[in-house]
Amino acid sequence: MTALTPRAYCVNFLRFCLSPTLHLAAVACGLVGSLEAADWPSWRGPKGNGSTLVGNYPVRLATNDIAWKFALPGKGGSTPVILKDHIFLTTPSDGQDAVLALSLSGSQTWLTKLGAESQAKHRTLASSCNASPVTDGRSLFVYFRSGRLASLSLDGSVRWQFSVVERFGPEKLFWDQGSSPVLTERHVILSRMHQGESWIAGFDKATGELRWQQKRNYTVPSENDNAYTTPVLFEHKGRKALLVWGADHLTAHAAEDGSLLWSFGGVNPGGTAYWPAIATPLVHADLAVLPVGRDDRPGQASLYGVRLDGSGDVSATHQVWKRDDLGVFVTTPVEYKGRVYLLRHRGEVACVDPATGKTLWAESLPKGTASYYASPVIANGTLYAAREDGVVFAARVGNRFELLSENPLGERVVASPAVGQDRLLVRGDKHLFCFPGKGR
Repeated sequence: MTALTPRAYCVNFLRFCLSPTLHLAAVACGLVGSLEAADWPSWRGPKGNGSTLVGNYPVRLATNDIAWKFALPGKGGSTPVILKDHIFLTTPSDGQDAVLALSLSGSQTWLTKLGAESQAKHRTLASSCNASPVTDGRSLFVYFRSGRLASLSLDGSVRWQFSVVERFGPEKLFWDQGSSPVLTERHVILSRMHQGESWIAGFDKATGELRWQQKRNYTVPSENDNAYTTPVLFEHKGRKALLVWGADHLTAHAAEDGSLLWSFGGVNPGGTAYWPAIATPLVHADLAVLPVGRDDRPGQASLYGVRLDGSGDVSATHQVWKRDDLGVFVTTPVEYKGRVYLLRHRGEVACVDPATGKTLWAESLPKGTASYYASPVIANGTLYAAREDGVVFAARVGNRFELLSENPLGERVVASPAVGQDRLLVRGDKHLFCFPGKGR
């Protein structure tokens, strides 16, 4: 990173002195000099809910509307992050785990190789880099199938890295690692739920040292201990907390030390096997919207509304509502203006009231032979959904559903789109595509 000049230092100091209230509020949030509202700093965006109210985004997608496409050095399933005038994404490159930086105009800024990649088991839907990067505006944090966890400066230099596999043993999953890291003010958080010792842990953002680890082991039917979900930040009784879904249990943990606050189980009373947790829960106000089971099989998907307060085992006390006729398997729901949107396996879109669980409306995207593995995003009322065969849809959502456009990219898409800095980014197997906002 470039050092501040004396003049720039003085300017920043004066700004601090003149706006102490604003500065202290930023310190409390851990966001000093870091993120803008128009950034997309993690897999599910600035608020962790898959949506943004800020920016100017395309409403109609067509091939001739693509601003640029960048040929990627390798196939990946991770979502890019957008920070001010740069885009960062993980990728394999020459057989190594790597991090790539692009400008907003689509030119390469740098490529940092970190070490040997680990080949995916599922060669069509997975890759060596399924986990998405995350940034706090000062550093990047990345995680790979190989078990490599690393932090990089924004200029591409490596701050630290180590192997989770070497330190904690191999990860025993039926398929391929998929949980992305998340950040608190001091820690980078990883969850590891597999057929073995499972846990959630906090590593020091500055050094990579393990600061806390909370074991998370449950006896469940076959494959249900495998989870590909990402922890979700929320507030529990005035304290920062983490929500973790996997092994047929939803658990809440204190963000500062991982201690267990509460657990919610009983979601699989029939003991159905082969229910790995893939879709991540969604937090809205004082509720978690929890997808259970899988909607690629008839009658095996449910949706729960779970209150976020309480302590201990809240299985019998904190279920607010339950739907046995609605759910998802792979795609994580998105929240926008107080409503929750589900993109189902075959393209059905459902708008749900999170307070009651009631469906406000349900529609379908145009049918195709392919399914949906990328989670949807919403920007200023436009929902973007990418089907596996590379067709990307834009639809207006809110009080009703209106299909706006569809665009075939010509290659497989399993990575969730990203929206930020007035751009829609879609990662395919071979290219990163950029659609500009309206009027750009």
